[in-house]
Amino acid sequence: MSLPDAGAAAPQPGRPLVFRSGTVLTMDDASTVLTDGDVLVVDDRIAAVGPRLDVPEGTQEIDASGGIVMPGMIDTHRHMWQTAMRGYGADWTLTQYFVWNYLEHGRKFRPQDIAAGNRLSAIESLDAGVTTTVDWSHNLHTVEHAEAALDALRSVPGRFVLAYGNIQAGPWEWSADPAVRAILERLRDARDDMMGVQMAFDVTGDPAFPEKAAFEVARDLGLPVTTHAGVWGATNDDGIKLMHEHGFMQPDTIYVHASTLTRDSYQRIAATGGSISVSTESECSAGQGHAPTEQVLQYGIPMSLSMDTSVWWSADVFSAMRATLNADRMAEHMDAHLKGETITHLRLRAQKVVEWATRGGARALGRDDLGSLEAGKKADVVLIKNDASPVMFPMLNPYGHVVFQAQRGDVHTVVVDGRVVKSEGRLVGTDLAPVRREIEDTVGYLRSELGEEAWAQGMFPDLPTTEVLDNPYQYTDYKSEATHAGGEERVLGR
Repeated sequence: MSLPDAGAAAPQPGRPLVFRSGTVLTMDDASTVLTDGDVLVVDDRIAAVGPRLDVPEGTQEIDASGGIVMPGMIDTHRHMWQTAMRGYGADWTLTQYFVWNYLEHGRKFRPQDIAAGNRLSAIESLDAGVTTTVDWSHNLHTVEHAEAALDALRSVPGRFVLAYGNIQAGPWEWSADPAVRAILERLRDARDDMMGVQMAFDVTGDPAFPEKAAFEVARDLGLPVTTHAGVWGATNDDGIKLMHEHGFMQPDTIYVHASTLTRDSYQRIAATGGSISVSTESECSAGQGHAPTEQVLQYGIPMSLSMDTSVWWSADVFSAMRATLNADRMAEHMDAHLKGETITHLRLRAQKVVEWATRGGARALGRDDLGSLEAGKKADVVLIKNDASPVMFPMLNPYGHVVFQAQRGDVHTVVVDGRVVKSEGRLVGTDLAPVRREIEDTVGYLRSELGEEAWAQGMFPDLPTTEVLDNPYQYTDYKSEATHAGGEERVLGR
């Protein structure tokens, strides 16, 4: 499915483009902020950043006055296929999420359902100023599902990474499939900077370490691994130790959530150079644990932000920044209050979470050409500007404005790889009507498959009487008392 040419008009392709007279958050090493700056885009690159730039003849101008020009945001962990179920699990716990997707209904998703969710999620990302999204695609239970996921992403002019996974089988099983390996090799060898590839699977902590085979495939193929680590009731320190002891903790490894771990695990992550992807809205609501911002700051672990899934939340990284800053400050204040003390100076600042939302994501993906506005880097640029909004002025602290004031409706212009994909607040070349029909088909199909009673029960679960799953990963029989025991030690990060 290709998207028809509809939506807002865009500046003419192929011509240089300059953002004029904006507040520019370069996110460079010096955290340079230009209060009346320009950003010049030529082809797919940033050609220059500075005040009152001289530009080539015929350059198209975008008035950025009163607005903020910043790098495109990067989401390093998003289950895009679930977007067709937007908001369905608003009142779910993590256990209910596991049961619905892993044990009961995940297998019902057809390739076209995966595609529908991916396409809508990809469009939503661009609308919110997220120019790069990692598709943590863990319901690819056939290669047809994988091809559908890829086709959907390629139909949208954003930058994506397919993190290949399959919750319906053990990673040692699906990673050994020659057809899966062929897809991974194809994506790797394409070296397409608009479509990256990772392997996505979790480590349960089983001493037999069955996941070792999947890590060996990743190492053989030269692919990064992204894994849900430190998720209460699912993954813990045992998995980190196994990865470390077998040499599978690499600088390109991304540890998603990393919430309920001890200091030992954070030190191992820091020592091996990996990064943590925090989904604070998810951690706060679903119960993975507390976002490990204190540990990240203490041990100098690189960090990025992510939105997890539209079963609960949206693709709005503004929400991720705001939630992360608030959660860290709440924890810092509460820790002090328990000691009878008062916090007078905050450890986490707005500038830092904007960095995590941009350069942090670029670093996690090994993309030094993304994440900041500097000459020679890829032209992924976002303009936050809304002259009709009373919230856009006064703009005194631009970092604070991005984190606490701005929202997706204030995203005026989005440029990906030098191409304008959103202009004057409207998506360019995107007709949502066929996308809506595609989603309606998926929702209708799933609702029919479940039946009305199961559909309603899934959306509005009964008040809790069910015990927590000992092991949500039903492709293995491994269970551990450590999964649910020792909670205080893990929560406090001792």
